[in-house]
Amino acid sequence: MRHIIPTFFYMLLFVGLIYFAVWPIPIMPIEWEAPPNPGFTGVYSPNDKLKGLQRLSVKGHIGPEAVAFDDQGRIYTGTANGLIIRLDRNGENPEVFADTKGRPLGMEIDQDGNLIVADGKRGLISIEPNGAVDVLADHVIGRAIGFADDLAIGPNNKIYFTDASKKFWPGRFGSSSDAAVLDLVEHGGNGRLLVYDTLTQETDRLVNDVDFANGVTLSHDRKAIIFSEMGSYRILRYWIDGPREGELEILVDQLPAFPDNITTGTDGRYWVAMVSPRNKLMDMLSGWPRIRKMIMRLPKQLHPAAVRHSHVIAINDDGEIVANLQDSDASYTAITSVIERDGVLYFGSLTMKELARLEMSQAGL
Repeated sequence: MRHIIPTFFYMLLFVGLIYFAVWPIPIMPIEWEAPPNPGFTGVYSPNDKLKGLQRLSVKGHIGPEAVAFDDQGRIYTGTANGLIIRLDRNGENPEVFADTKGRPLGMEIDQDGNLIVADGKRGLISIEPNGAVDVLADHVIGRAIGFADDLAIGPNNKIYFTDASKKFWPGRFGSSSDAAVLDLVEHGGNGRLLVYDTLTQETDRLVNDVDFANGVTLSHDRKAIIFSEMGSYRILRYWIDGPREGELEILVDQLPAFPDNITTGTDGRYWVAMVSPRNKLMDMLSGWPRIRKMIMRLPKQLHPAAVRHSHVIAINDDGEIVANLQDSDASYTAITSVIERDGVLYFGSLTMKELARLEMSQAGL
């Protein structure tokens, strides 16, 4: 018996080592160097400017990621179960407006009153005022759009939108959060910025090899697209008009958290939701792809996960941080979007069961 126990132990150890070394999983991590993390210091110093958010019911549905407004001031958001919820202009009386049968993420109302949605499972879709759903684009150059994430309606009948990952899709790889974790750990440049022409009904690629392309908005002068590269903690700018047309540049680098949706505000501001702080272990292992792969062989409960956090920032056209709003209690957490309207900030979240809003004057703006 004394000989059997050590033998059994060594067999288990051997099987465990084989499992962590060779068990097939869908990611192929890439070696890269994580940029320095400024932490929550300086322009990112903690504060409580987000305390006192007013909650807006979405009938108990989880994950109202983004916010849009129609010409009557009514509020729209999409939830994890595929529903579009509409509230009245006062943020009350939530009702189901439509069912995308996917995962609605970024959204915006077009000039004809249609709600244009980047749906993480179905692509770029349009929802008519009567709630009818129509798919605008689910392929680009013969390849499926796997993870449509956010959009901006631009000039010249163009809709600019991000495909967060052409490899890891919600539905096929679990929830949108599950797919995002796989892509972020792999860091394989699977994201891209796309454009849909509403006249020709054709979709084209503008920027490839983005590490989880996320939020996207139109610049104040309408000459550039500003979008987040979540996996590299930075904000990029792609010029669509003028002498720099076709150029791509880094607008903000070395953020202390993962940037999510971006919206164009007033007074030269662009609002950026910071969904979760950077993961120190994943940054340390950026140059160790094999270890990152071994970690992803652990049970899902041990995979890298978002930390409770409440944080949004505003930047300007020079890439300067001009506003920094946080809540040390993180009472409204995993903020994925922030949009400014009539002196009020509205917030969406990956995990909450409500939208939220805050008078800008209450935050000192």
